[in-house]
Amino acid sequence: MFESFYGFTRTPFSRNISTENLYQSVILQEAVGRLEYAVCRQLFAVLTGDSGTGKTTVIRKFKDILNPNRFMVMYLVDSKLTPRHFYKGLLEQLGCESKFYRGDAKRQLHREIELMKGIHSLLPVVIVNEAHLLDKEMLEEVRFLLNFKMDSESPMALILVGQSELRERLKLQAYSAIRQRIDLMCMMTHLDRAQTQEYVNQHLTYAGVEREIFSDGALNEIFQFSSGVARLINKVCTHCLMYGAQNGHRIIDDHMVKRVIQGELS
Repeated sequence: MFESFYGFTRTPFSRNISTENLYQSVILQEAVGRLEYAVCRQLFAVLTGDSGTGKTTVIRKFKDILNPNRFMVMYLVDSKLTPRHFYKGLLEQLGCESKFYRGDAKRQLHREIELMKGIHSLLPVVIVNEAHLLDKEMLEEVRFLLNFKMDSESPMALILVGQSELRERLKLQAYSAIRQRIDLMCMMTHLDRAQTQEYVNQHLTYAGVEREIFSDGALNEIFQFSSGVARLINKVCTHCLMYGAQNGHRIIDDHMVKRVIQGELS
């Protein structure tokens, strides 16, 4: 394995890196800060970005900093989420068996949230991932759910997380009523060239190595291939490390990155 060849004590560019060891980009810090603001005030927030730009990583980081004695986090991810399954999924996480009919389940959820706030002094935080796959009926149900106590109070902090197409859909006239409900919009952008180098160096430091492994030319090629998308940076760097270890190269240069991209990733 390339870990022993390069003297790594941990595997860089993997998905299971703890949140405290993540590259703390300005983009990540800003998104986490906005979401923290939203949950403290029980607002409706939408986090969008292209595939691989780190939306789920932001959610992991954000969830880890929340005080469990103050917030109750409920997480849903379902490509075919319907209003009935939405309420069922939330009620199950609250330890309740959901009523069958949508209206009954919604009233049941409101009651459970009132008990949670009143008895346990917990603020509910609902996170729906892959929200770009939600149909219009489900998005409309979110709007109705947030219309609580004659629209004078929000029952929960709600965060929709999805790819950039969700943001584009919400711009359409047909979604104007939903769009008006949104309190905060956050967008994950791509890393620039300097941030890409910082990202790579942070992963190498996490792996226990401070010396240079990727040359400047290699980093240029990595940035060009990935366009600053974290998932693609992880992918190309991992393939390059495997190739370098197999061929006995301690330093990975631009020619090796091009060879790996053309031979394995094109």
